[in-house]
Amino acid sequence: MNIKNLFRKKSVSQILKNLDENSDGHGVLAKHLGVRDLTAFGIAAIIGAGIFSTIGKASADGGPAVVFLFLFTAIACGFAAFAYAEFASMVPVSGSAYTYSYVAFGELFAWIIGWALIMEYAIGNIVVAISWSDYFVSLLEAIRIPALGISGIHVPEWATMDYFTARNGFDEGAKLLASGAQLDGALLSKYNAWLMSPTISSFHVVLDIPALSIIFLITALVYRGMKETRNASNIMVLIKLAVVLVIIFVGVFYVDTANWHPFAPNGIGGILKGVSAVFFAYIGFDAISTTAEECKNPQRDLPKGMMYAIVICTVLYIAVALVLTGMVSYKELNVGDPLAFVFEKLHLTKLSGLISVSAVVAMASVLLVFQMGQPRIWMSMSKDGLLPKKFSKIHPKFKTPGFSTIVTGFVVGIPALFMDLSTVADICSIGTLFAFVLVCAGVLKLQLDPNPPERKFKTPYVNSKFIVPILFILGIALSFTFNKVNSINFIQIKHLKDKSEIIAALDVQDKFEFQKSAMQDQLIDLNLFKESDVCAAVINASSEKQIQTFFERSNIEKSKYINSGWEVFKHQIPYWIFILIALLMSYYSFKHSFSLIPVLGMMSCLYMMSELGLKNWIGFSLWLVAGLLIYFGYSQRHSKLNHAKA
Repeated sequence: MNIKNLFRKKSVSQILKNLDENSDGHGVLAKHLGVRDLTAFGIAAIIGAGIFSTIGKASADGGPAVVFLFLFTAIACGFAAFAYAEFASMVPVSGSAYTYSYVAFGELFAWIIGWALIMEYAIGNIVVAISWSDYFVSLLEAIRIPALGISGIHVPEWATMDYFTARNGFDEGAKLLASGAQLDGALLSKYNAWLMSPTISSFHVVLDIPALSIIFLITALVYRGMKETRNASNIMVLIKLAVVLVIIFVGVFYVDTANWHPFAPNGIGGILKGVSAVFFAYIGFDAISTTAEECKNPQRDLPKGMMYAIVICTVLYIAVALVLTGMVSYKELNVGDPLAFVFEKLHLTKLSGLISVSAVVAMASVLLVFQMGQPRIWMSMSKDGLLPKKFSKIHPKFKTPGFSTIVTGFVVGIPALFMDLSTVADICSIGTLFAFVLVCAGVLKLQLDPNPPERKFKTPYVNSKFIVPILFILGIALSFTFNKVNSINFIQIKHLKDKSEIIAALDVQDKFEFQKSAMQDQLIDLNLFKESDVCAAVINASSEKQIQTFFERSNIEKSKYINSGWEVFKHQIPYWIFILIALLMSYYSFKHSFSLIPVLGMMSCLYMMSELGLKNWIGFSLWLVAGLLIYFGYSQRHSKLNHAKA
C-alpha cells in the first residue's frame, strides 16, 4: 500500500464538474431551500434538549454566570461557522466537513471525519429520541379532560424504557426490598417495568416504543422529500420560538435579582463543568451544510443561514438562562425539565403545560434535522466509492437519498428501542468538535496553498502573527492569577478529591481539625456550624479553593483530600494535548501570519474537547479505530480516486 494514496485529494473543479454533469448517474437532488429555510433548519437543530433540559444542569453548576459559557460556546461555533461557510461557498455539495477535509487534507482524514459525523447525527439522534420519549410519556400522563373522563393517559412502563435500564433497576430494587427499604420515583418505575413486562419464554420484552415511533415518523417525512421536510421544520420552529419568547417575557416579571448573587458561585471551575451540556445545545448548526445540493444559491445562502441561526439561538439561550436563574436559586435547577419545573414552582401551571408540549415539538425538530443530515453524508461518501453504491442512489420521485435515509432510520431506531445511550451525549460532542477543529484547520491549510481554489465567501482576514502568541501568554498568566490553586495543582499533578469522597475519608479527629480551620474564615456562613454534621455542611457549601485552603491550614494528611500521581495525570492528558497544540499554533501563526478567526475557532473547539474528559477521548478513539478497520478493509480499495489512478 502506497502511503501517499492515503492523502490523495479531490480537486474542487472535478467535484463541481461531476455535480453539474451528474456523471456518476446517481440522480440529482431537488433544489428548494433559501436563506429563511436554512436559518429555520439551524434553529430547529440547535433549540432542543439544550434549552429544555441541559440548561438546568449547566445553571446549577455555574450559577447565573453560565451565560458566559453560552456566549463563549456561541463564539467558538461562530468561528467554526466562518470556516464551514468558506468551504461551502467553494464546494457546494452535501458532504459537509467530510468533503471539505477531502479537499484540504486528503482521503484518510475525509474518512475519519465522515465516520466521526455518524456520532453527531446518527448516534446523537438516539439520545434525542430517548429524551423525546421521556417528555412525550410525561405529557400523556399530564393530560386531563374531565368531560371525557380522561385523567392522564398511561403507557405501560415496559413500553417506555430500554431493556437494560429495566433489568438493572429490577436487580437494584430487589436488593433494597430484601433489606426492608421502600422503592419510589424512577427506581420503582424501572422495577415495575421489568416485573410487569410480557415475556417470550424467559425473555422480558422491554422496548422504548415511543422512541421508535417518532424515529419512524421523522424518517418517513425525510424520505418523502425536502419540500415536506422544510415545511414541517418551519412550522415546528415557529412553535418553538413563540413558546421561548413567551417564557422570556412572562418570566422576566418574576425575576428576583437577589438570585443573581453570587453571579459565579462556583468560580470558573463551576462554569466550565457545563461545557459538554452547553456545547451539546449548539450541535446541529453544521447540519445545514449537508443541504448544499438542495439550496437555490448555496454560495450565498449557506453562510447567512448558519450565522443567523447561531446569533438568534445565542440571544435566546442567554435570555432564558438569565430569566431561569433570576426566578429561582441556581441551586434548584439541577433537574431534567428546568423550564417546566420553575414555572410549576411559581404556580404558573398552564404555562408549565405549554412548555411540556413545546419540548416535545423541539425534540422532534432536532430529530428531523439530524435524520436529514446523516443520509447526505453517507450519500457523499458513497459517490466517492468509500461506501457501497447503493447509499448514493436518489429516489426517482422524491429526489432524496432513499436507501441512505432508510438505513439511518434503522441505525437510530433499533438501538433507541432497547438501549440506554444517554451517556453517549459527551461522545457525540467530542466527535462534532473534532470535525470543527479539522474544518478550521482546513481553512488554514488552504492559506498555505500557493494556488488555492476560488471561493465566493472568504473568512475576514485578521493577521494573527502577534495576536495568537500574546493570547497564549495572556491565557497562562490569567490562569495563574484567577485560578491559582487549580493551576498549581495541575502543574504539581494533584487534584482535590470529590466532596463526598473527602467527607467519607475523615475521622472524628480530622473533622475537629477541619472545623477549627474553617472557623478562621471570616466570610463563612456561621449557620453551617449549627448543622448536625458540620464538616459535611461546610464542605458542600464551599468552593474547591476554600476547601483546599481549610485543609492546608490543618494537620490533616493530604492523602485524605488530594489525589496525585498517574490517577491524576491520565485525566490531564487532554489538557496537555491542548496546551502543546496551542503552543504550536502560536509558533505557526507567527511564522505564516495565519488568519485569526480559523485559528481561534480551532483552538476554542479543541479546548472544549479537552474539557470533555479522558473517558470520552478513549471512547472516541475506539470509535475511530473501528472506522479505520472499515476504511482499510473496504473503502481504500473501492475509492474512485483509486480507480481513477488505475
